[in-house]
Order: sequence, then structure tokens, then C-alpha cells
Amino acid sequence: MNATLAEQSACFDDIAQIRVLAAQVNAGLSAQNRLLNLRQLSLPDAIMAGIEALDEELATLSTGLWGEETELSQLRALTQTSALINSSLDVDVVLGQAMDKIIELTGAERGYILLINDAGDLEFRIARESDGQNEPADDVSFTILNRVVNEGEPMLTDNASNDPRMAGSDTVARYTLRSIMCVPLAYKDTIRGAIYVDNRYRDAVFSERELNLLTAFANQTAIAVENALLYAQVQATLAEITQMKELLENVFTSIESGVITTNADDRVMTFNRAAAQILVKTAEEAISHPLIDLMPGISGFQDVVARAREAAQAMVLETQTMIPARGAVALNLRLSPLRDAQDAIQGVALVVDDMTEQRARDEQVDLLRRYLPPGMVDNIEEIAGLGLGGERREVTCMFIWACPYTILPTESRALMEMLNIYLEATTRVVHSAHGIIDKYMGNEVMVLFNTQLNPQPDHARSAIDTALELRDAYVELYQQLGMGHACDHVYRIGIHTGVATLGNVGSLNRRNFSAIGDTINLAKRLEENAKPGEIIVSEDTLLHIRQTGGLAHHIDFEEHEALQVKGRKQSTRIYEVFRR
Repeated sequence: MNATLAEQSACFDDIAQIRVLAAQVNAGLSAQNRLLNLRQLSLPDAIMAGIEALDEELATLSTGLWGEETELSQLRALTQTSALINSSLDVDVVLGQAMDKIIELTGAERGYILLINDAGDLEFRIARESDGQNEPADDVSFTILNRVVNEGEPMLTDNASNDPRMAGSDTVARYTLRSIMCVPLAYKDTIRGAIYVDNRYRDAVFSERELNLLTAFANQTAIAVENALLYAQVQATLAEITQMKELLENVFTSIESGVITTNADDRVMTFNRAAAQILVKTAEEAISHPLIDLMPGISGFQDVVARAREAAQAMVLETQTMIPARGAVALNLRLSPLRDAQDAIQGVALVVDDMTEQRARDEQVDLLRRYLPPGMVDNIEEIAGLGLGGERREVTCMFIWACPYTILPTESRALMEMLNIYLEATTRVVHSAHGIIDKYMGNEVMVLFNTQLNPQPDHARSAIDTALELRDAYVELYQQLGMGHACDHVYRIGIHTGVATLGNVGSLNRRNFSAIGDTINLAKRLEENAKPGEIIVSEDTLLHIRQTGGLAHHIDFEEHEALQVKGRKQSTRIYEVFRR
């Protein structure tokens, strides 16, 4: 067993030469014996028997050496396979290469490795077919597989079709399977699966030697599978920990307030992105440094930190200080004791909010009160105080289709510049009439009258006046743009008066003041059904004008055919507005 491959080869050559010489001696002695027989003489029988016995012993020795060499080759291959299996944790690739080696050494036609899945069923993990396919065939005996897995014992049959143990196997009977070996994959008394090899066409391909080899391979494979599963579990756990750590870091980083924590010695332990921006310090400049160094010039700050830690209660401090890179800042500081798992105080957590911009805005509002009517400022604050939802209120809504895209340039930058010219003219007129522009929608503008921002008792009349002012502004714009006859109007305007829901939409962090409801929808439908150059109003708008002071002498209304708009069962009486 310890002989090298070269030494074994030399032994085979010597034995072969000795057998040749023995054959030659045997032939010579046989010839001499025949000559002696002619003279009634003969060689002793022991000599001839000795020559024949020598040849038989040499043949036996050669066979034994050949078996030992085969076994040695298999053991070498097993050692190589073991090294291969343990060289990587990509078990599918490694097991595939190892299975190729097993088929080569055992003379098997096919080979499979099956593992027990989470549901407790056997599923193919590696498949090697004689035709080069790597997909499992349907003629594998699950009778043998289940028996090996359930009993945990290897199984060898040299003619499965005639093996009484296979009497109940439909697969063996149907496909006339021949030589089969199957061994369990077991690790610490736990069956993980099985290795199955067979030869469908030859009997007695496998012996106990091949079964022992396959069993040894299965033991190595079971360890590799267990290592791979353990590695996968470790990787999955590590991935979860990494994901959670990244999530916490992202949350910590994304907090808009500055967050700083200290240890018992008041040295900074954590310092998030917002804190770095507020205090204009990098994490390297802050972490492990005394907290007081980050808050220069704040009177009594150290005492507040000590009280928060020693009194075990939250403290709030609003202060103004100087940060060299920013100048004067206003800060809101909230300090809380930081406790460990045993509820012992180990430091403090400091939340820093930059109030500088808010203070500046407050000062701007105070300044606006000196120049704007108090009512307008109060109304802005009222809107800001509304929750997400709103209130119902009678308004007049106007939709303005400033111009068609067909008259604008096709190049995107030029189109945007020309569109802004129309929208600028529209905005100027609306603002001068105290209308509120709710939104711009490409070439359209939505305008509201009598919102909480611009309360107007005669809002319908204001909307009509604004529409007529827009007509004049568009005519002047057409002349400036050289668009030919000023009567070739391209705008459309729709106006309707009714109750809508007005309020804030959006989120707590970002919201818009807007209006929704049937009143808004109908105004949009009137604009859509107007022809170029038409100002179309609803009967409700006309009635509101009559109820709040009557019609101006310079305004005429011409009734058009009632309009049936989408989403409304009843028809809407509509009028076109003219200036006399």
C-alpha cells in the first residue's frame, strides 16, 4: 500500500518477465520430457508441478497487485476529492466535479446526489448522465433511495432486476435496472440525503470495494454539505445584521435634527450628519472630543449637561451663539440621560435643532406687518394653521388656457421661453385683481377668488373683470409678438361659482393650499368647451353677480346652448362674456 506508482509498475514488469521465463522453462522441460518418454524415461512430476504452481502464484500475485493498485488509485482519488470538496464552499460546483471522479473510479454509468429539503423531501442537487445531460432522469429507483435514507445503511445490488429486495420497485421492474449503489449522506447521525450511482446495462459492475469507496466519499460529502449549510446560515445572519446596521445608520444619518451622544466622561461617541452640518464639524473633529468643545460660548451649557445626567431628566435650552464658519446661529438643545441595558446612566443624548432660519422668518413676518395690511398676514397664518383636509367655502374658479402649443416653437428651450411670456402676462393680470393662482398646468392656469387668502364678497364680478383684463392683455401681447390680426384670439377661459373644499393637501412636511370639488371640475369643463377667444361663464356665476351688486353697464352676456358636461346629469346653462 505504501509503494509508489513507479514501484508498482516495476513490480508488474518483473512479474511479467518471470512469468515469461517460467513459460519458457516449462516449454523446454515439456519438450525434454517428451524426448525422455521415448526412452521410457521422464522428469520427476514435482518439477513440472512446481513450474505450474509458480506460474499460478505469479498470476495470483499479479492479480493481487492489480487490485491493490486499483484500490490505491481509488484512495488517491478519494484523497484528491476530499481536498477538492474542502477547497470551496460552493458545494454545487465542488460536488459536481467530485461526482465526475466517482463515476470514473467506480465504472458507474450515472450518478446523483440528492439532499433533503426543508419540506423533508429528496431533491436532486447534482446529476450526471451518460449522455452528458445534467438533468435527473425518471428511471432512478426511489425505492432504494428511500430505503437508504430511512435506514441509514448503504445498499449494493449487482442485478437489481433479480434482487428480491427490489421486488416492490416499479422503477426497477419497468426499466430493468442492473448494478446499483446507494449510500446515505449522514452527519452526526443526521441524514442529509443520499448518493446514488448505477449502470443500467451491465451486471456486477460494483463490488464491496466500490461501495466502501462511495461510503467514504459520502462521509466527506456530508461534511462539505454541513459546512456549506452552516456557511450559508452564517452569511444570511451576517447579511441581516449588516442590513439592520445599515438601516440604523441610514435612519441616524437621515434625521434632520443633529444627534450627539456622549459617554460618562462627556466625550462624544456618536455624531450624525445633521449635527456636522449645523455645527460645521466633521465626525473626526467631534468623536472622542469633549462635548463642551462643540458648544463654545453657550453660557451654562456644562451645568445643563450635568443636571441632565445627574438628575436623570430631560433638559431644554434655547440659545444663540457664534459658530466661526457660520456666524450667529439660534439653537434649540434637548438633553436626555443615556441609559444602558441595566438602566444605569452612561452619558447624555443631545438633540440639536437649528432655529436660525425660523427665527429669520419670524423677523421677516414681523417686518411684513409694517408694510402689508394686517389682514393679509393674518390670513396667511390661518391657512398655515389648517390641518390636512380643509373647509367648504363658496368660491369662483377660473381656468385660463393661455395659448395652444401649436403656435409655440417646437424646440424645447424656445417653447419654454415663449410659454413663460404668456404665463407672465396672465400672472400679472391675476395678481393685480387679487386672484390666487392655485397652480400652473403647462399652458393652463387655475385661479381662485374668495379663498381664505383673498376674501371677496363680489368674487364672481372680480373674476369677470379679470377675464376681460386678460383679453386686453392678450391682444396687446399678440401685437407685440407680431401675430397678425389682434382679433385672432387663441386663449380660452371658463368661469364657475359654487362651493368647493379648500385647504392643505400633501404631508406634514410639505403641503399645498388648493381647492377640490364639483365647482372646480365644472370650471375646467367650461374652459375645455370654449372656443378660441371665448370667455364662458356658468349661470351660477351670473346669478352671483346679480345678487351682489348687479351687472356693470359695460358688460354683456350672450347665452349659448346648454352644456352637458361629463360627470354631471343636469345640463349647465352657459353664457359668453363681452365688453360693450
